[in-house]
Amino acid sequence: MLETHGLLALQRSSKSDMSEITLIEVDSAANPSVAVIWMHGLGADGSDFEPIVPELGLAESPAVRFIFPNAPYRPVTCNGGYVMRAWYDIISLEPDSRKIDEAGLLESREIIRQLIQREVRRGIPSQRIFLAGFSQGGAVAYLSALTHPEPLAGVIALSTYIPEARLITEDLSAANRHIPLFVAHGTDDDVVSIKLGRQAIALLGQCGLKPAWHTYDMPHSVCIDEVRDIGTWLNARISALEAAP
Repeated sequence: MLETHGLLALQRSSKSDMSEITLIEVDSAANPSVAVIWMHGLGADGSDFEPIVPELGLAESPAVRFIFPNAPYRPVTCNGGYVMRAWYDIISLEPDSRKIDEAGLLESREIIRQLIQREVRRGIPSQRIFLAGFSQGGAVAYLSALTHPEPLAGVIALSTYIPEARLITEDLSAANRHIPLFVAHGTDDDVVSIKLGRQAIALLGQCGLKPAWHTYDMPHSVCIDEVRDIGTWLNARISALEAAP
């Protein structure tokens, strides 16, 4: 494994006044030809999912680059305005819904779009780039992938939800109408209820997508069976990419 830490200058301005983002990169071997951009959850950081890479059991070839960006710091209303890493502000937490700052979610989508374009410039085409995310990061992965104008390789959405369905239904990308999706949720999740996960699955189905839905006996977390299933799914998807003309 080859690990690097980086600083990405973003071509944007926002009310959070964020002009750059830090990230961690882990290459499974030299000269990667596949990329996975993986977003952490609320209050965590890019290092949160870094240890998962060797546990996925990926094939030795082709090499895969994992990018773990750090969300910007911002006050989070539902946590009393406490400043933490967050992809967007959460105004209120309800068992079966979320009220969020839509502008912040769109800002984070722009971050991910620039990370995708960065990989394209480095030689990995968009159709070989996966988006992954846990909890709040998964919500960003959903929106970023399903509205991206260029085809992507797939989505891994873990213990997450779709906070603003309208943003997807009104801007669903023709290039990603049939994107493969691995979606997983814990049956005992008391942070993001499994009902929210099922609502996302229903919306995806209404959009003509066919997500692979997995549930695990766990709270708001990740378990080893889930990690193995992600690895199996990723290996299958990467093999399909390699076999494509």
